Amino acid sequence: MIAAGFGHAAIAQEHYPTKPVTLIVPFTPGGSNDVIARVIGQRLSQIWSQPVIVDNKAGAAGSIGTDHVAKAPADGYKLLITNNNTMSINPVLLPKTPYAVARDFAQVTQLGAVPVVLVANSNVKATTVKELVALAKATPGKLTYASSGSGSPQHLSAELFKAMTGTDITHVPYKGAAPAITDMLAGQVDLQFGAINSLLPHIRTGKLRALAVGGTQRASLLADVPTMAESGLPQYDSEIWLGLAAPAGTPAAVIKRINADITKILNEPEVKEKLAEQGIETRPSTPQEMTKLVEKDTARWASVIKSAGIKAD
Repeated sequence: MIAAGFGHAAIAQEHYPTKPVTLIVPFTPGGSNDVIARVIGQRLSQIWSQPVIVDNKAGAAGSIGTDHVAKAPADGYKLLITNNNTMSINPVLLPKTPYAVARDFAQVTQLGAVPVVLVANSNVKATTVKELVALAKATPGKLTYASSGSGSPQHLSAELFKAMTGTDITHVPYKGAAPAITDMLAGQVDLQFGAINSLLPHIRTGKLRALAVGGTQRASLLADVPTMAESGLPQYDSEIWLGLAAPAGTPAAVIKRINADITKILNEPEVKEKLAEQGIETRPSTPQEMTKLVEKDTARWASVIKSAGIKAD
């Protein structure tokens, strides 16, 4: 009877999915997490011949939706769209985070990345990172940078930059990216480390000046803008990544199937193009590579949070 039970389990995994699958997005509709979930979900439903439902469960900086999946059955029918906040920052920054990443989740794959760009408003007398560092050191505390909130990826990206360059730049936190950009355009704040999809329209019109890209490779939408490494900071690495996770204990065969199908989707030219238009670069990976990315990111941001004394809003 036991052997027969295992046999039925293997058959179920081989034919996964046999019913609708839900992708939980722990943020409101419209953001990068939501965009990539809907693009991938549409293609998965075609490949699997099963409905793939995108369900937005926002709140508590992504913790509500993330915890919902942590407590879901480990059968592959409820999956989580992840990012730096939910997997690497919240567990360090928010003491009451209800889930533990290593205990509660199996990483499935990286989905993509949204490049982080360092921009300056037109009043700042610097066109390169080198010039900006010189200016900041000549006028300590005078330059300001905006973020979408204390403990946000934008905030941490700037604090990492300050630590690596030994500069004193004043943080001006906002409640969201939109008001931060509005004040930058008005010249009330000097700098910002922000997501490329939010800043690109203003870079293209010349209202904001892109000084560098935070990741280890140039952004396809800003191919003429150097990376931080090319600008003299070889150890700097900051981008907003997107991933997929399942509840811990999900059968390996199910994870393998999901990973293979999503890798295929992310390599399709039309999918790559559709996501690129939204500022998302596709980055499929193995589950092991994704696990290492989460661990590396958590260690990096934990160090920044501790050294800068960052507290959540």
